[in-house]
Amino acid sequence: MGSSILVYAERVGGNLGEIEKLLHGPLSDFDGIHVLPFFHPYDGDDAGFDPIDHKIVDPRLGTWADFKRISETHELTADLIVNHASNLSPEFLDWQAKGAASDYDGLFLTFDVVFPNGATEEGITSFYRPRPGMPFTAYEVDGKRRLVWTTFMPSQVDIDIKHPQGQAYLRSVLDALASGGVKVVRLDAVGYAVKTPGTDSFMTAETLKFVEEITELIHSYGMRVLVEVHAHYTQQLDIAPLVDLIYDFQTAPLLLHSYFTGSVDRLDKWFAIRPNNCLNVLDTHDGYGVIDGGPIGERPGLITQDEMANIFRVAEKNTNGHSAVASVIPQWFSLPHQINATLPNIVANDTAYVGMRAVQFFLPGEPQVYYVGLFNGMDDQELFRQTGQGRDVNRHNYTPAEISAALQQPVTQAIIALARVRKAKAFGGSFDWQVTGDSSIMLKWTNGSDTASLEINTAVDAPSLCIKVTEDSVAREFCSVEELAKF
Repeated sequence: MGSSILVYAERVGGNLGEIEKLLHGPLSDFDGIHVLPFFHPYDGDDAGFDPIDHKIVDPRLGTWADFKRISETHELTADLIVNHASNLSPEFLDWQAKGAASDYDGLFLTFDVVFPNGATEEGITSFYRPRPGMPFTAYEVDGKRRLVWTTFMPSQVDIDIKHPQGQAYLRSVLDALASGGVKVVRLDAVGYAVKTPGTDSFMTAETLKFVEEITELIHSYGMRVLVEVHAHYTQQLDIAPLVDLIYDFQTAPLLLHSYFTGSVDRLDKWFAIRPNNCLNVLDTHDGYGVIDGGPIGERPGLITQDEMANIFRVAEKNTNGHSAVASVIPQWFSLPHQINATLPNIVANDTAYVGMRAVQFFLPGEPQVYYVGLFNGMDDQELFRQTGQGRDVNRHNYTPAEISAALQQPVTQAIIALARVRKAKAFGGSFDWQVTGDSSIMLKWTNGSDTASLEINTAVDAPSLCIKVTEDSVAREFCSVEELAKF
């Protein structure tokens, strides 16, 4: 597979029909698309990651027929939300009303299932959780108060993935995805899905075992598996052999470190060990990750905590202080785990920004570009003021007119050109890289006489990039954003 884009259907033109026009028009050089949760409803408490019905397309966006048509020309990726469903789902409401008499009894994870013999304070508080507070919520079930696991939000009720009802639920969602033309399944929140008392229950040995099992199940449908895990880089290395694709969340903070300090040594170290089956990402719908490159606990990172802090300081300066307002510091850490700002705002330099994108396209793996970054989007501070959600600064709702205007920008045209460059014959060969100076590094692909190389210089005051492609004895060179945009 070549390159792809990551979108919200409702935020890129408003519906699947507008997205389809883009895929067959100005974005035709991209080979795939990941549409973020489009299930009913797409606008719940967690922007679609809390589906009431995980098996239908929200009719405000389109239908499964639209997806089936898109899948005929582009590889389609969709989410399997493994950990939870909505407390408004028919299954949960039926269980609340009937309890043990419900057909869905056992589908939702309760406190007593995890702790059948009771629990200590230490046992309860040891669970790793991405939100403040305890990981369960009291619900009325058949006239009795029950503690239901809610790892993320009170409205997101956890599924018991070990129970036959939980397994049947996941299979029913996979049936719907496969029938709709989905070819890649992203396991959302899988790192939290297995609760193991005595551990932090995040990416444990039991979790890895479950990933192996559900990967085998998904493969039986003829679909590939993408795993999303924000974790220490060594955990990424552990899980990569178990699945088809693993997110490379590490290159993103390392590139900021390079451009903010003028040093490429950390990129060099990571390139030597990163898996080849990566989905190459920078910005995402969740913000711009930094923690993925840093230390966790006593395990050293690819960058230090002080270096992480410097990334946030420079980002704050480049965004005129707004990233510090929008980014959230969790209870379990002294820094935010991501920057809530758009990547063009964070970098504040077109050459550096396109240079980062070029690295994303030249690394082994499959590059994926988030729609706001593709359109060279600036922080949506108005949306942030309306919702109070920091991640919304990077989730602008683009009208067709705004998309048309964005497509005229040299930066956007250069990113689209990178999707064309990625189709060069050289990328079917072997990859290598070389540090060419304190602030410069070259990435190169060779396939017989066909070659493609990228050299970036991350000098703080004078970043540069140069791409050279030789194919069928014809050499081309692009050494500026403007030159690349015309390719």
